[in-house]
Amino acid sequence: MLRHKLIHPTINAVLGAAGHHAKVLIADGNYPASSKRGPAAQLVHLNLMPGVVTCNQVLEAILSAVPVEAIQTMMYETSGPYALDEDPPVWAQYRATIQAAGLTLPLEPLEKWAFYDAVTVPDHVLTIQTADQQRYANVLLSIGVRMD
Repeated sequence: MLRHKLIHPTINAVLGAAGHHAKVLIADGNYPASSKRGPAAQLVHLNLMPGVVTCNQVLEAILSAVPVEAIQTMMYETSGPYALDEDPPVWAQYRATIQAAGLTLPLEPLEKWAFYDAVTVPDHVLTIQTADQQRYANVLLSIGVRMD
């Protein structure tokens, strides 16, 4: 039996085979996961029904399983129909989850199209599609080096 929180067999297999700098995308329910991913990235669907599961729940599980050295988010729009005036509420949840995992990593927002470019690289090994309905909940993790 595994000791960390993550028990999904496919996700564990992909993470176990991934190395330093590999990218893992935790995608919200609106992300175009079928078309915006790396050329060899596996796609795992965890979207059972709207809101189940959330990106933050997946983030908690992933952070329990692998070292992470960078965390990028999709920057929110400041004009137009999807505009926000401040950071999306989900980002506060991410910061709390990151801190609870004992990490001091900042969230690094990337402009929307730069975020898509960062995902569609050969180092992208896994997309976990959630049913999170929060706007701008996509989060891209870079796997780090195990130090212990």
